[in-house]
Amino acid sequence: MKVLYYDCFAGISGDMNLGALIDLGVDKSYLIKELDKLSISKEFKLKIETKQKMGITGTKVDVILTNNIHHEHHHHEEHNEHHEHHHHEEHHEHRNLRSIYNIIDSSSLNDNIKQLSKDIFNVVAKAEAKVHGKSIDEVHFHEVGAVDSIVDIIGAAICIDNLKVDKIISSTIELGGGFVKCAHGIIPVPAPATSEILNNVPIHLGKVNFETTTPTGAAILKTVVNDFTSSMDFKILKTGYGLGTRDFEIPNVLRVYLGEEKNKSKKIQTIIEVNIDDMNSELYSYVEEKLFENGALDVYKTPIIMKKGRPAIKLSVLTELDNTQVIEKILLMDTTTLGLRKYNVEKLELDREFSVVSTKYGDIPLKMGLLDGTVIKMKPEYEVCEKLANKYGVPIRVIYDEISKININGE
Repeated sequence: MKVLYYDCFAGISGDMNLGALIDLGVDKSYLIKELDKLSISKEFKLKIETKQKMGITGTKVDVILTNNIHHEHHHHEEHNEHHEHHHHEEHHEHRNLRSIYNIIDSSSLNDNIKQLSKDIFNVVAKAEAKVHGKSIDEVHFHEVGAVDSIVDIIGAAICIDNLKVDKIISSTIELGGGFVKCAHGIIPVPAPATSEILNNVPIHLGKVNFETTTPTGAAILKTVVNDFTSSMDFKILKTGYGLGTRDFEIPNVLRVYLGEEKNKSKKIQTIIEVNIDDMNSELYSYVEEKLFENGALDVYKTPIIMKKGRPAIKLSVLTELDNTQVIEKILLMDTTTLGLRKYNVEKLELDREFSVVSTKYGDIPLKMGLLDGTVIKMKPEYEVCEKLANKYGVPIRVIYDEISKININGE
């Protein structure tokens, strides 16, 4: 499984993210070509250079506004987008979320890039609206509407789409400290929009006395990251560095890794259980069916002996973490139980691959389990075997034997 890992020891801004992903291997001419699909592509150009920060070589990206050529985009200098742009905002209309969605939708970018861009913008807009006490449609950001934010966000979506990873992970995010100037005056770091965006995300403060994470950087991570954790459990294939502008006492760089996660994927899921000693046994199949229709991954019954020697059934349901409420409601409504218990389980699964084996009875799909890239077991699709057995009037084991014969002989 391919993994992208964000190591945010010096925070993240939109331009550092672009630099890091280009450094990791996204072709810069591809990024520029995709950004050219935007109706506003005449309003900016990208300056992409290989530079060094404290001896670390990486990629520095600046968004240069073409109608204001002397202004370069220095996120990590003073460093929140909407702290920098008030002095040249007369050059842009103040764009609201709808006009930004319009720029995205009217382009010929692929659907995944469009959706991802809109999701990131939505995260920023929601936070800004909350901080300023406005509705999401009322927020006319010079912040989000600034051309460089548009480039940072859509550029992020283009690069992430291009990397084709299965999972994105991030470390704890360093936010910095101190105070920063913005259109509204002096505000504390992190900017209120940044802390709003990073609700429920592990952060670290005060490594340096500057703003190290911008709302755009925060929104990109909040939208694309599947898991915030400092444990890195993968093989590193490639490392990239995106450089910030300012110099801190620590290297002002965003490090990203492209990795390969080991072939046993760990999953956390929930088991919900009820003990039932007073329900008509005919009702179980109805309840089970309903559970499966509502996202149960597995349902099973165990005969148990409860207090006072009563024979009973323990009904166990396996489900994803975010589906527990649905399952709980069904168990409480549709069975005779007065309560339930639940606990999280860690599942370890082999990687899976599928192939088809051609036998004299027909093509049969095989499910294969891989450990560290090697096939260690395989299993034919039962329903297909059953169908073929009935069709040809042979016992199902004959079909299974046929499959193993072909696999042993490697034909």
